[in-house]
Amino acid sequence: MIDHPILVALQNAGIKMGLRDTRSFLSWIGDPHLAYPVIHVAGTNGKGSVCRFVGAMLEAQGYRVGIHTSPHLQEVNERFRLGATPVDDARLDRLLQETDVARRAWAAEHCLPDEAWPLSYFEMTTVAAYKLFAEERVDAAVVEVGMGGRLDATNVCAPTVTAIISVGLDHTQQLGPDHAAIAAEKAGILKPGVPAVLGPMSHSALSVIRTVAVERGVPLHIYGSDFVARGDSDGFSWRSGTLELDGLRTALAGDHQMVNAAVALKLVSLLPQQLRVSEAAMREGLSRARNRGRMEWLAPDLLVDGAHNLDGAQVLAGYLKRLRRDRPRTLLLGAGYDKDVRAVAAVIAPNVDRVFTTTCAHPRARSP
Repeated sequence: MIDHPILVALQNAGIKMGLRDTRSFLSWIGDPHLAYPVIHVAGTNGKGSVCRFVGAMLEAQGYRVGIHTSPHLQEVNERFRLGATPVDDARLDRLLQETDVARRAWAAEHCLPDEAWPLSYFEMTTVAAYKLFAEERVDAAVVEVGMGGRLDATNVCAPTVTAIISVGLDHTQQLGPDHAAIAAEKAGILKPGVPAVLGPMSHSALSVIRTVAVERGVPLHIYGSDFVARGDSDGFSWRSGTLELDGLRTALAGDHQMVNAAVALKLVSLLPQQLRVSEAAMREGLSRARNRGRMEWLAPDLLVDGAHNLDGAQVLAGYLKRLRRDRPRTLLLGAGYDKDVRAVAAVIAPNVDRVFTTTCAHPRARSP
């Protein structure tokens, strides 16, 4: 389904940061988010791909996996996956109806009018996802942070392992004006004693995360020093300590996916024995993971991507630069009102011949 009436009614709540309401409601319905191991993934860019890789590797090993990512591309079902498959309309409708009934009962139990607890769209989908995974008795859940980390509704979980893929300038009004401030927000997902995997990032961002990790006793595994990948999207190797895998490939376009895959491999290698993943399952998972709308070829001459910040635009521009340019290229560009569309367009523009601007029905869409 494109969306659900219960969720549509919550859209006016806007962006709501904080864990109190989500944690309180989850506690009232029995803490479903604590019923299974969680792989918690943050990052400005790349976290969706990493979640898909990790989920696909676990599924290839035969585990039952829940995957919660956001935002959805076409249908809200995409946020609630069992393995690679979004839940069907009937299951999602039942899940959201039950969650909303519980929400109203929670308010009544605390002698509050229903409107006194303005659950946001994202909080509702987060609670529903955690509830779904408990009901389905998943072996593990892969959960993508929505925004930042410290005050993101998903951060109520008790993760088995965490990751911060990247730190870039996005959502600066909510997270802060520079890499250091944004890194501090993302470092909020680090939990005492729980290992964390870091992708490539600026020195200032890494310094902030290191400081938080030391304070909380978090073992860090850093790309480029503790593990690394070499090659390109046509084939690469991955090394971590004495473990080395050669001849790896992904179905996702772009050399940046090699780094995302490397982070995912490190995450999987850190899972406890009851979630062990073989080399064969690692290879199979990497090769069959999909991430719709992210540098995806819909036809031989039609590429779509979700680049919505400077770092994402630079990755897309680099990919376009390496492609043969044997015909005129047209960029069809749409954006949300909170995005730096000039910065994105300026980076991509040298790789295209003309630009058309467009909009969509989303309430946060920018006018053409």
